Amino acid sequence: MTAAQQKKPVQSLDDETQILAKVPLFRSLDPLKLKLLAFASERVSFSSDEVLFAAGDHGDAAYVILSGTAEVYIGAGDGKREVAKLGANEIVGEIAILCGVPRTATVVAITKLDTLRITKETFYQMVGEAPEMAIEIMRNLARRLEETTNRFGKTPRD
Repeated sequence: MTAAQQKKPVQSLDDETQILAKVPLFRSLDPLKLKLLAFASERVSFSSDEVLFAAGDHGDAAYVILSGTAEVYIGAGDGKREVAKLGANEIVGEIAILCGVPRTATVVAITKLDTLRITKETFYQMVGEAPEMAIEIMRNLARRLEETTNRFGKTPRD
């Protein structure tokens, strides 16, 4: 964790649970599982322009954005392209932990960013205990693929 990142105390387990219930990926989880997820997560803040993770990094956690905005980039230098802007109640970083591959993009805080960091182990445990979460993951990934494809004007067959 860099000097700019700050661990923040969990405000209340109920507050964290209510926040997680707003994330589409976790909406179908029962309140007890949400509370467990909130308990197992770590609140981390990032300063404006701070990198949450970079393409090629090892994927060890996903981040739920509580407040603030982040940009997702692929490529570097002149080939750098913004592929998404993320805000409250969105999750980022789950692809690397699900697929066991290095990070596919770089995520940078545009504003001060408050997140919940969910480790790979906790994420897998939740998916194993809640099959409905796996369905939401598939929907989320399919939606992202469609949005990215539409944004760059290509079809998957191109």
